[in-house]
Amino acid sequence: MTALHSSFTLMGEVESPDPAEAMFSLRLLSGEVVSIAVSRTTYYEVIRNIGDEWRDRVGEPDANVVEAKIGSRSGAPDEAMWTAKRQLLKYLKPGHMVCIEGVCSSQRNVAQYYARRIVLMHSVQGLFAWEDTHWWLQQINTLFEQWLDVLFKERRDITENDFSAFYRTNLDLLGGATGDAVQESATLSRFLYGLSSAYLLTGNMRALSAARACAKHLVGAYASPTHDGECVVWKFGRVNDGRSTKEILGSLNPEDHGSFPLYEQIYVLSGLAQYYRVTQDTWVMGYIVRTVAAFERFYRDTRRDGDPCFTGQGGYFSHIDPVTMRPDSPSLDVYREGARYDNRAKKNWNSIGDHIPAYLINLLAAIDPIPVSGHECEWVKLRDRCRDMLDECVLCILDHFAPDNGSKLVNERFHKDWSPDHTWGWQQNRGIVGHNLKISWNLTRCGNYYVSRAKQANEDGDTQSSDKYHKLAERCYEFARVLGHNMEEVGVDLARGGIFDALERNPSSGMPTEFCWGSTKDFWQQEQAILAYYIMQGCTEDEAEKAKFLKLARFCTAFWSLFFVDQDNRKIHFRTDECGRTLIQGQYAQQAGHAIAGYHAFELNYLAHLYIRTFVERGKGRNDAFVLYYRPVKNSSLQSLNVLPDFFRPSDLKIVNVRINGLVVPVADPHKFQIDISQWPEDSVIMVEYLPTGRADAQAEADLRDDASEMGGLDIGFDFVSL
Repeated sequence: MTALHSSFTLMGEVESPDPAEAMFSLRLLSGEVVSIAVSRTTYYEVIRNIGDEWRDRVGEPDANVVEAKIGSRSGAPDEAMWTAKRQLLKYLKPGHMVCIEGVCSSQRNVAQYYARRIVLMHSVQGLFAWEDTHWWLQQINTLFEQWLDVLFKERRDITENDFSAFYRTNLDLLGGATGDAVQESATLSRFLYGLSSAYLLTGNMRALSAARACAKHLVGAYASPTHDGECVVWKFGRVNDGRSTKEILGSLNPEDHGSFPLYEQIYVLSGLAQYYRVTQDTWVMGYIVRTVAAFERFYRDTRRDGDPCFTGQGGYFSHIDPVTMRPDSPSLDVYREGARYDNRAKKNWNSIGDHIPAYLINLLAAIDPIPVSGHECEWVKLRDRCRDMLDECVLCILDHFAPDNGSKLVNERFHKDWSPDHTWGWQQNRGIVGHNLKISWNLTRCGNYYVSRAKQANEDGDTQSSDKYHKLAERCYEFARVLGHNMEEVGVDLARGGIFDALERNPSSGMPTEFCWGSTKDFWQQEQAILAYYIMQGCTEDEAEKAKFLKLARFCTAFWSLFFVDQDNRKIHFRTDECGRTLIQGQYAQQAGHAIAGYHAFELNYLAHLYIRTFVERGKGRNDAFVLYYRPVKNSSLQSLNVLPDFFRPSDLKIVNVRINGLVVPVADPHKFQIDISQWPEDSVIMVEYLPTGRADAQAEADLRDDASEMGGLDIGFDFVSL
C-alpha cells in the first residue's frame, strides 16, 4: 500500500525517552517495542476518575536538566517544538505506564506513529490512580447517585412506591425514559446489588434507603410462590400502560422467549443476597431460601424414577416451561427473529457458573459460620444446601467445561448428558472471553473457600475432609491459572489493554485469535478480566506469574478507566471498538437496559477495592486498610453478624477495628469474622475495618491511626465519603 493514515491507540510502558529527538519507545504487553514521535500538538493528561476535572500533579523538571537535554528556550529555532520536547522530558519517565492516542502514517511499508494524546496512569511514577485509597469509593458513589438522580430526581428518602412508579429497566443515553416502560425483575435485583454494594463501601444512607425500597418492590411485585409455599419463582417483569399493570411471566428476550431461563432466576437472587449481607433481613432470606428450593426442584438434574429427562448427571438445566415447569417442554424450542434457540434439556455456563458469583458466595459469607439466633438447626440446613450447590457447580465446571480439541476457550453449552452443544443459536462453536475469565475469577474465590474449609476440617480432626478440600482448592487454582494464561494468549488486547468479546473456539484462519463478528469490547467482560487477574495475582505463589497477572490486571483496568467511564454523563458505556471508541447503536445507545442494570460496574467497584487493598503490594508506609458498613434491621432475632468481605483465605485478612454507632468496641479475635452484636440495639450502624494479614506489622497498625496524608493527597488514609 502506497500510503495509509489511520488513528491508533496503544498502551504500554515508556522506554528510552529521547527529548532531544522528540521520540520515545513504548513496550507493549506483548513485549513488542514501538517508536513514538511527539509534536507541537501533543498534549498530556493524568487518568481521571468519574467526577475528576484534572488530576495532573506531575512536578516540573529541573532547569539544569532541561538545558542539558534539549538546550535553552532562547536558543531554540522553533519554540513550539522546544516546548514539546520539554513536555516529553517532564512527563515520560522510563517504566511509566501510558496510553497513547494518535495517527499512524504508513508510506511504502514504513510506518511512523505520532502521539497526539498521552495519558499517564498516575502523577507519580510507578503508581496507578485506581490503586489509591478512594478511587473505587468515588466511582461507586458517583454512579449510584447519578442513577438515583435520573430515576427519582431530588428524592433522598426513597420508598417502595417510588420504585413502582419510576423505576425503568430501559433508559436512554442521558437517563431519560424510552418507549419501553417494562420493569424486569432480574435487572431490578441487579440494581439492588449495586445499591447494597454502594452502602457496604461508603455507608451512604441514600443507597441504603433505595436498597430497602428496591427489595420491598422486588419481592412484592415479582415473587410467585408455589401452591405449597415451599418454592418461589420470579415473574420476568411488569409494565404499566397508564391504566393498569400487566404482569409478564415468561422472558421477553428473543433467545429465551416465553420461558423461565435459570440465569434470570439466579440474578433475582444477586441483589437479595447482597442486601441480606448488609441488613440481615430474615424476611428477605425467606424468599432466598424458597428460590434456592425452586432451583433444586425444577432445574437440578437429579435422577427421578421413570423420567428420562433427568439423567442424574448433575448440574442445572438452563430453561423450564412456565406452564409445565419442565426443562424438556417442546415450547422451549424457540424461533425468534429468524434464529432458532433450542433450549430443551440443555445446560450452559449461565445455568451452572452464574450461581457462584450471583448469590452463593455472598450467601455463604453471610451464613457461614452459622449465625447465633436460637434457630441454628435451620441455618445449618441452609448452609449445607448452599455448600452442596457450590461443590456441584464447581465440579461441573472442572469436569465438563475444560477446553478441548486444541482450543484455548472453554465449552459453554451442553446437552443433558454433558456432551458439548455446538449448534445452538448464535453460539455455535464459539467462546466468550469474559466467560473464561469469569471462571478464572470465581474458581480462585472458591479455591480460597476450600482452603478455609480444609483448615477448619483439620482443626476438627477430620484429616480426610481436610485433604479433600486442599485437593479441590488446588484444582480450582490450577484451572483458573490455565484459563488466565489462555486468555492472555488469545483474548487480551496486548497492544491496547482490555479484552475482546466473542471468538471462534477452533480458528480456521491459521491465527490463534479469530473474531466471530467485530473486534469489540464489552463493559461487563472488562470487569471479569480485572477481577480475575487481580485476585489470581494475589493467590499465586509463583513470583513470575504474580507479576504477569498484576500487569494484565493493570492494563485491563486502565482500558476500563479510559474508555468505558463516561465522564460527561457519569455512567458506563456498554461497548467500544478495539481502540476504545464508544459504539452507540441499538441496545447500546442506552444508559440502562436488560444487559446493563447497575450490576457489573458496581460489582467491579466493590471487589476491585477489596482485592487491590488486600493483595497488591503498594509500598512501605501505604495504608492498606479498608472499611465496610453494615446495618442489621430490627426484629431479625440474630445475635451475630458475619463480616467476611468475600471468599478470602484465612491468612489474607484480619479485623483491626469495629465501631458500632460510632463507638469503638473490642475485637475479641481479629481472625474471626463473626461479630457478637447481642449487646447492641438493632438497626445499629456497624463499621468494620480490615487489614491484610501479611502486612499487619506494628508499624502498619500504627499508620492506621495516622491522619497525615502523603504528597499531593495521593493516599489520604481515611474514607472521605463517610465523613
